[in-house]
Amino acid sequence: MTRRDDFRIVEFSVQTNHVHLVIEAEDNDALTRGMKSFAVRANRLFNAASGRRRGRVWSDRYHRSDLKTPRQVRNAIVYVLGNGRKHGVVGSTGLVIDGASSAPWFQGWTISRVIREGPRPTEMARTALLDRLWQKHGKIDPIEAPGTRV
Repeated sequence: MTRRDDFRIVEFSVQTNHVHLVIEAEDNDALTRGMKSFAVRANRLFNAASGRRRGRVWSDRYHRSDLKTPRQVRNAIVYVLGNGRKHGVVGSTGLVIDGASSAPWFQGWTISRVIREGPRPTEMARTALLDRLWQKHGKIDPIEAPGTRV
């Protein structure tokens, strides 16, 4: 993934035609540079994995929502980590966690889980809001999905 001091991908979910990210960036310039770096790196990895020599994977656009409250951060994490369930990629019942996301490494679940082995594909949050303040609204149940209340 993209490694920069001023830009961190903290959580992610990869779908068939889009990606969801929870990002910390020091400022607008860091966000712009970090997203460009991420897009270039992801494009290269995708092309290499698919046997293509070159070509754009997606457009250079993204939807940005600045998260300012603990509730917004918690809702965003639920949305990103539960997106596979929302799109039917992950089963709608049971404790199935989306393997195409950072969910296997997520440490804010309501139940104790063994964290997936291997290097963490994301960076640890550095801001209090994304690191711990969101938890005042409760840890996340693995069966919770966007738009549902558990």
